[in-house]
Amino acid sequence: MEFSVNHPVLFVLVGIIIVAVLAQSFYFLFKAMRQAKKIGMSNQTVKKTILTSAVFTVAPAVSIVIAILSLSQSLGLPLPWLRLSVIGSLSYEAIAAQNAASGMGFNLSELAGDMNASQYLTISIVMTLSILVGIWLVPVLGKKIQNGLVSFEKKDKKWSDIMQNALFIGMISAFVGFVFCDISRLWLSENGVYTNSKGEMFTSTSGLVPVVVMVVSALVMAMCGLLMKKLKWKWLNDYALPISLVLGMASAIPVTALLGGVIA
Repeated sequence: MEFSVNHPVLFVLVGIIIVAVLAQSFYFLFKAMRQAKKIGMSNQTVKKTILTSAVFTVAPAVSIVIAILSLSQSLGLPLPWLRLSVIGSLSYEAIAAQNAASGMGFNLSELAGDMNASQYLTISIVMTLSILVGIWLVPVLGKKIQNGLVSFEKKDKKWSDIMQNALFIGMISAFVGFVFCDISRLWLSENGVYTNSKGEMFTSTSGLVPVVVMVVSALVMAMCGLLMKKLKWKWLNDYALPISLVLGMASAIPVTALLGGVIA
């Protein structure tokens, strides 16, 4: 049987897992409704809470759909659907998949449409096992770290805020650095033209495409922030992320045409 990243068997396996997760969600929903009734909460309040939560789930869902479509070009639909429907994010999944592909001597984009079962399994294992660290690390170390931060905050709130902000910036810097790595991945061939691992020659500015896309997304997010502040559009808070994602990704099309592309 020929392997395919979109084989029906993969959809069935992923579907079973997602149905199990949805079943858990409905189980806790019904438990919460019973508890609300037990403590005397009105049905109108419960229905309003459920409806409001459902509506505000749409915005994050748009971001997830965009992420799935982005990864599906290289990994097919089942794997990104599974990873981003249970535990995962576009920034993590893309980096994990790319690192796995790099370890095999490829760029993830080079494997699109031509990935064998061994490569697919390797990438799947890296994406899945790596994210599991957070699942067991939180119950083991989470409480100790939280107590340490609370204790430090009581002693010196100013330095506590500085340390937490530094930790957050450090985490973000790790992802931001990945945006610039395409520049370092390109290397000069003997005739002075940039090439990739397949020997395709690129313009020297093609590595700037992710950087420009990041800048566009940041500007859109800043604009959303200004609109929320100046025009009091609080509803935009839930849609700022998907809007910046969509416009940033859309900008990649003209930016790639201007800065990147195979020239020989």
